[in-house]
Amino acid sequence: MKIYPYYPKPIKNKASIFTRYFKNRRSWLNSLYERSYTMKMGEFKVPLIDIYIVNEPDLIHRVMVTEVKFFPKHHLQHEMLKPVLGESIFTTNGKVWKKQRELLNPSFEMTRISHVFDLMQEASQDLLARLEKRNPNTYTDIDKEMTFVTADIIFRTILSKKLTLEEGEKIVKAFEIFQETSAKITMLKIFKIPKIFHSKKLESSYKESGNIIRQSLADIIQPRYDDSLNKNAYKDILSTLLKVIDEETAKPFSFQEILDQVAMLFLAGHETSASSLTWTLYLLALYPEHQESAYEEIIHACGKEKFSVQNIKELTFLTKIVKESLRLYPPVSFFPRETVEATTMRNKKLKKGSVVVVSPWLMHRNNRYWEDPHMFNPHRFDDPKSIHKHTYFPFGMGQRVCIGSAFAMQETLLLLASMIREYKLEVEPGFTPDIVGRLTTRSLNGLNVKFIKREGVS
Repeated sequence: MKIYPYYPKPIKNKASIFTRYFKNRRSWLNSLYERSYTMKMGEFKVPLIDIYIVNEPDLIHRVMVTEVKFFPKHHLQHEMLKPVLGESIFTTNGKVWKKQRELLNPSFEMTRISHVFDLMQEASQDLLARLEKRNPNTYTDIDKEMTFVTADIIFRTILSKKLTLEEGEKIVKAFEIFQETSAKITMLKIFKIPKIFHSKKLESSYKESGNIIRQSLADIIQPRYDDSLNKNAYKDILSTLLKVIDEETAKPFSFQEILDQVAMLFLAGHETSASSLTWTLYLLALYPEHQESAYEEIIHACGKEKFSVQNIKELTFLTKIVKESLRLYPPVSFFPRETVEATTMRNKKLKKGSVVVVSPWLMHRNNRYWEDPHMFNPHRFDDPKSIHKHTYFPFGMGQRVCIGSAFAMQETLLLLASMIREYKLEVEPGFTPDIVGRLTTRSLNGLNVKFIKREGVS
């Protein structure tokens, strides 16, 4: 009997505007209906806004690649994330985005060096030490563990600072609140609910949680920004940002500009990787045969020795597992764009200011392009040429593809290999994840997995 990993089953028919509002306040996945997974282009209207979901490869390529300047990131996404990210590369458009991307490129050159890999490895060893202290007969909420370890890696690689449990809990809790409140506030804006009906408590929690995250980063960055004489004292991503000079102005980043970009790197770097790791561990626990194949590959590549960058490159089957996990549970389920001028798609006339949504979640599960799309099957990636063009894009597509995708894959593979080599994974019997699509794809009720020490591992 086939075992399918859980996903929120779509409703039978398209929800009414009223129902969609309340469902989407909780998760964008909740209002999907059966035809959402097979349609080529969907349309629904809310007060004063037309929203279209494009679910056809050529249309997706048009929006994300060939005509990207006519479909910038939606301004509401910028507004929603501004309390944390400010004016960062994640939400800006046009010339501002291009300039920021060029200034950030040198920082990501240094992520290829072994120094960053060593920092990742130190964080992975600390993760194993925490797992070792747990009761072996209990189930661990891997969502919390993966969120902490990825935040720790970002702190070490960007800021040369090890994240303490107290700091981690504070930031992670703040971001949980930010995700929940920002989703609700965005729905209020999309549905044009007058400000008089907005909850002051909701607005306050949203702004306060954003401030907590941003201030935590500012407190670390400020002393190093002020200490101009010791810019070479560190070998991390922040050190490269402090040295970057804008060719147009001949000036370095301002403090606020650096804070914006570090906040973006922290948010995108830890939150998306945590999502990817959590869902991959869940899938490995559900499919022990794939888990054991991955274990054998890891032992063959490295044995019990310390991992190297080359070892990680040799983990081809584990890489396929991660790719298939990213297909089923893409960290970002929806990419909202907006039209800068009137246009036509599939004989539909789109007005200027219309919302155009590209959804990895829907395209990755579309049975037009994937056989048995809701099944976990890493062997789909045995032959990359068999994947239909423009149907797989967990890190985005085109010029706005995630700048940290290589960093994220290296981190994910290292952490998975470290855990699989030490432990067998077993999902809690009867456990069903409560999957939500907000800023990222997560499980609201955590994700419970038992870590069983492998025989012969001391």
